[in-house]
Amino acid sequence: MCLGIPAEILSMDGEMAKVSIGGTIVNASLQLLENPKIGEYVLLHSGFAIERLSKEEAEETMRLLKELDDSYET
Repeated sequence: MCLGIPAEILSMDGEMAKVSIGGTIVNASLQLLENPKIGEYVLLHSGFAIERLSKEEAEETMRLLKELDDSYET
C-alpha cells in the first residue's frame, strides 16, 4: 500500500525543498511539480512532491491521519 502525506514547502534549493510534515522537517524532491512555491502544500510520496494540495485538503488529510492513529492507541 502506498501513502502520500501532506507537506508544506518551507524553503527551496533548485529541485529540492525542505518541507514540514506536521512540524517534522524533511527533504523532498520537487522534480515532478511545475513552478512550486514556498508556502504551497504538496502530497509527498517516497520523498517526492507528486501533487499540489489546497491548505484545506492538507489540513483535513492530516486530521484524518491523526484520527486513525488515535484509534490504534485505544
